[in-house]
Amino acid sequence: MLTLYHAPYSRSSRIIRLIMELGILNQVDIRIVSVARNDGSGGADPANPHPEGKVPLLVHDGVEIWESNAIILYLTDMFPASGFGRSVGEPDRGSYLGWLAWYGNVVEPVIVLQAAELSHPIFDVTFRGMPEVVARLMAQLQKTPFLLGDAFSAADLLLVSPFVWAPQATPDAQIIRDWIARCQALPSAQAAADFDQAALQA
Repeated sequence: MLTLYHAPYSRSSRIIRLIMELGILNQVDIRIVSVARNDGSGGADPANPHPEGKVPLLVHDGVEIWESNAIILYLTDMFPASGFGRSVGEPDRGSYLGWLAWYGNVVEPVIVLQAAELSHPIFDVTFRGMPEVVARLMAQLQKTPFLLGDAFSAADLLLVSPFVWAPQATPDAQIIRDWIARCQALPSAQAAADFDQAALQA
């Protein structure tokens, strides 16, 4: 059994979108929980088993999987027929893994540090900065409309998400803005937003 602990309009919203893209909404028990928000609202929910009180948390037959990139990899490996991820043996499996890891290892830290207006040479050496993130995205998007080629994939879903949450963090590069627009024009973007709105009103 698959159970997802989810808070509307949070990092776990991208997992709702993933579940929709995989066509497995009817196979996942989605449990709505509260989380601490940046504006000071919310807080830890005793119904959420995540050890840090965060979301998303996926539980599969009693085994907990946390962190969005791990959950994305787990689910796309579990449901390969959709073609939304890349299975072992596919030529671009390595690129897929690289994009998922790069998000957590580089992109999110860089965006958070920029939002906090923090700068230090150690950060620059360890994570690089927004210019390097922009250059990396642009280099790929100059070759293909999506990160893994001609079709929207789980890599795009993850990498586009911070720019959807925080439009002010979107780089001033038209090729990246066009990519974000392509990703957000797909039906799953609105479907996930509608899901969250309904969850808030329930």
